[in-house]
Amino acid sequence: MALTFIKRQTHIDFVGNRRKFYILSIVVILIGIVSLVVKGGPRYGIDFAGGTVIQVKFDAPVTDEQVKDALAGVELPGIVVQQFGSAAESEFLIRASNLQETMENLRAVILHALAEHIPDARADIQRVEMVGPKVGSDLRGMAIEALYFATLLIAIYISGRFEHRWLMAALMAVVLGGALYFLGRLGVSKSWLVLVATVLTCALCWKLKLVYALGAVVGLIHDIVVTIGFLSVFNIEIDLTIVAALLTIIGYSLNDTIVVYDRIRENQAAKRYPTFSENINASINQTLSRTILTSLTTLLVLVVLLFLGGNIIHDFSLTMIVGVVAGIYSTVFISSPILLAFGEPKQTVRKKNKIEFDKQGAVV
Repeated sequence: MALTFIKRQTHIDFVGNRRKFYILSIVVILIGIVSLVVKGGPRYGIDFAGGTVIQVKFDAPVTDEQVKDALAGVELPGIVVQQFGSAAESEFLIRASNLQETMENLRAVILHALAEHIPDARADIQRVEMVGPKVGSDLRGMAIEALYFATLLIAIYISGRFEHRWLMAALMAVVLGGALYFLGRLGVSKSWLVLVATVLTCALCWKLKLVYALGAVVGLIHDIVVTIGFLSVFNIEIDLTIVAALLTIIGYSLNDTIVVYDRIRENQAAKRYPTFSENINASINQTLSRTILTSLTTLLVLVVLLFLGGNIIHDFSLTMIVGVVAGIYSTVFISSPILLAFGEPKQTVRKKNKIEFDKQGAVV
């Protein structure tokens, strides 16, 4: 017997209230955009901006405040000290912005400062890693590309799975992906390329009437933009760990969206509801129990990681929590109701949708 969170069938009018939720999403996104503009863009970590990471271990208990005070007199721009592992191990990660010092000189300076200010604990430098600004810029470009291509491949899958238009979606992806690659080789900024390519992806999905793909892509873009806006508002650095969280959020959000889309397709094929809007509303309500159960169990694990996982994965866990909440919201309030917004014109939507969706909704 299937486990259900909601014992009785709900009848919440998600579709009827969709414009209110659209406005809420726009407000949240605008707050994030304003924060990004005011701060001059995202706050990139050393992975993307370049800099140095030093891992230090002490043979006696030491706090991060002691380490910060000891290094206050050392010229380490943008220094951040994080405890690494358990408190008993007294191991720390020291991050700093780009330095002109060599690794050997940096080791000597840090060891001298720590020995002078923390004489009761001997420090041992485990590793020193330096990332140049060029490498950081390349990594940033590749991370942005990874997010875009993940979204593009998802558009292909959704188009093939729900609308049986594999060839058209694949051709669109090849053209967009190829253009992105070759223009990138010519030195065009990847950030602007990905932004333009994302807009073109949505425009092509709308023009080619890949409605399911468009709804999923808009939902994924919503989740990423909301999450990045949150990171900007709370001044959290974006590094490779955060990119991993963003890619995981894309997969999680898509999974929930596909479940709802499957139910929409099944109901449409069986002609259970007279209009497409009633079908979407009923499908969201029918899968609501599953959405809540899956989300709560996922959030439970992430909250435990946030408070007990240590400083190293703190930002990853927090990003995941924000992304999962945004993914739940976008599935219910954005991706599914938006199928109506990008459908046929109002005067012909009901008749055409009944014919089109019956064909597209046939069980594969």
